Amino acid sequence: MAGKIVIDTERCKGCGLCVVACPRQIIVISEKSNKNGLFPAQTDNQGCTGCALCALMCPEAVIEVYRDESEETEADPEPTEKAKAVLIEEKA
Repeated sequence: MAGKIVIDTERCKGCGLCVVACPRQIIVISEKSNKNGLFPAQTDNQGCTGCALCALMCPEAVIEVYRDESEETEADPEPTEKAKAVLIEEKA
């Protein structure tokens, strides 16, 4: 599953908690400051799985996480004829 995070760099205080929380280590602290003179977190999203640990750790809630679930296989495939019969018997 591919993921994408969006960081509101103007509101980010650059505390670095998301950097520590990211299991893929794809978040870094920027070398450029935002309008408040703080150095926010940033990422290029390469290798992001969408686990959302960064967003959970963010005390300012400035990280949004998106997941592209179209790459996954169907989670609930159609049951076979035999499985349909078993389901009907169980309900009876």
